[in-house]
Amino acid sequence: MKSIIITFCLFFLIACDTGNISVKIDTEKTQEPISEYIYGQFIEHLGRCIYDGIWAEMIEDRKFYYPVKDDYNPWATDDDPYWKAGEYLYLAASPWKVIGSPGTVIMDTLNPFVGKHTPVIHLPGDGTTAGIAQESIAITEGNNYTGRIILAGDKSALPVIVQLVMENGDILSWEIGSITPEYHACSLEFTAPSTDKNVQIQIISKGKGQFRIGIISLMPADNISGWRKNVVALMKELNAPVYRWPGGNFVSGYDWKDGIGNRDQRPPRKNPAWKGVEHNDVGIHEYMELMQLLGSEPFVAVNTGLGTVDEVAEQVEYCNSTADSPMGTLRAQNGHPEPYGVKWWAVGNEMYGSWQLGHMPLEEYVKKHNSVARAMWNIDPTIKLIGVGEVGEWSETMLRICSDNMSLISEHIYCQELEDVSGHTRQLARQIKYKADAHRKYRDEIEELKGKDIRIAMDEWNYWYGDYLYGELGVRYHHKDGLGVAIGLHEYFRNSDIYFMANYAQTVNVIGCIKTTKTDAGFATTALPLILYHKHFGTVPIEITGRSKDIDIAAALTRDGKALTVAIVNPNETTRNVSLDFGETQVNEEGAKWIIHHPDPEAYNEPGKTPNVKIVEENIEFTGNSLEILPYSIVMYRFELNE
Repeated sequence: MKSIIITFCLFFLIACDTGNISVKIDTEKTQEPISEYIYGQFIEHLGRCIYDGIWAEMIEDRKFYYPVKDDYNPWATDDDPYWKAGEYLYLAASPWKVIGSPGTVIMDTLNPFVGKHTPVIHLPGDGTTAGIAQESIAITEGNNYTGRIILAGDKSALPVIVQLVMENGDILSWEIGSITPEYHACSLEFTAPSTDKNVQIQIISKGKGQFRIGIISLMPADNISGWRKNVVALMKELNAPVYRWPGGNFVSGYDWKDGIGNRDQRPPRKNPAWKGVEHNDVGIHEYMELMQLLGSEPFVAVNTGLGTVDEVAEQVEYCNSTADSPMGTLRAQNGHPEPYGVKWWAVGNEMYGSWQLGHMPLEEYVKKHNSVARAMWNIDPTIKLIGVGEVGEWSETMLRICSDNMSLISEHIYCQELEDVSGHTRQLARQIKYKADAHRKYRDEIEELKGKDIRIAMDEWNYWYGDYLYGELGVRYHHKDGLGVAIGLHEYFRNSDIYFMANYAQTVNVIGCIKTTKTDAGFATTALPLILYHKHFGTVPIEITGRSKDIDIAAALTRDGKALTVAIVNPNETTRNVSLDFGETQVNEEGAKWIIHHPDPEAYNEPGKTPNVKIVEENIEFTGNSLEILPYSIVMYRFELNE
């Protein structure tokens, strides 16, 4: 009777004392290797992700999508009640202010340089200054800047001056020495004498007659093919193997041909799905250059919303066909004779949603998917196609009717905030497991999937809550969100047989793991586990027994089988002690440890400031004693295996 009581008490203590946890890691029981594509990213033409994020352009509305008016009121406010976002500003009218009397600026709609209209500056001819100006340009002392302006007009309008007026009254000027009735470009260059976040750029004249402004551009001189150097550096450190682009909801109203050809003459459009303007400065060529800079693979989403089968087929031909094809010839004329060879293609985005442009009933969409997919494979049968999925009737029907016309199927998850920190951190993992379980059931029940291995591409996943502090959808992330991303990665690892790809949304500013100001950039807390796991975690998951619901543990062997990695997430407010039992496996006592820790789960990082949350690396000696896992921490260990 005494031994029974002891056994019961021992069981009770193990079950209830969450401060001491023992787990067994059996290196002989492995799972399918983790796909590198789990560490993918997603960028969309939305908010400050591309423009005012990764792209280096400093001028707002440089092609004058909005008419320049005497009534200057460029910014509007909106909120997002569904995602519980507070009010945020977005550009709703021209950011250009008229210098001069009313009527000085007239928009020419008959012969515009680009888009629907071009500003014409009418000079009074009495020696007073007239033109346009834009505020809030940010410059950094000692940095060089370069740009261009395309002008046309009367010789009597000379000299046309482009100048930067700083808050302290200093002025940097460029004098345009020649002008003709035909448009021509003039280069702009300067070095910032001081740091100023509210510089005004002016385009003015005291002459007679009129002059026209086709476009103006200004970038830091250290831009890399038009991309911000400091943001590219962070993206390289993120080291994502693949980037999904250009959307998202955006793609269902996007005409890819708007983004090719002479950048200055690509038409600006209203963003079809979101606020603001799509400048079309970034298109296929710029995106492919970014992928080359980052060493990442492209993953192009095509328009199955308002787009047609022929338009999508032409896009594949433009990217992947030789220069002797019609679209290949056009690509060569635009500066890239060799095919890009894009392998990954998303056939549409969230077409199950009523919010999606071109949304249609499921029974109609499956027909469109099959038509589009066949047309794409007819152009290039080697490409991989990802169909639109959403667990439930939509995914089931897509897999039943379209399984012959897809390589992978997408799913998306977004989670909002929970008050309980531990519960908040587990949301992503729960959804990842839920979708994996659903797709395993589909494999068992859907006859059309027999003999096929259509895995999931979770090509959008993240937390989404809070105020839009970094432009539209530009939420702030906290340490607790980084903990949740780490636990989410663990769930991908546990389901490595069903998940082939995941694309964290949306890299920069827009629910992204990199945040920027006009001059600075830095990692949000959610970037840290993505960097840590991709760089140091193993690739062959190992079975763990004795797992606790109180913490989350994942283990994996390195690809060469010479080292073991163990990652532990403690989302609780108190320390946990974890004992690791490796069974017959012998590990070297000397190892490495990485930790992401902060005592406050609400801690966050800001661009341009010393980060509050960071990755700290140290060497350790493992003697078989229990490991102390600090509150609110992600800890990763690496042990070399003894032969």
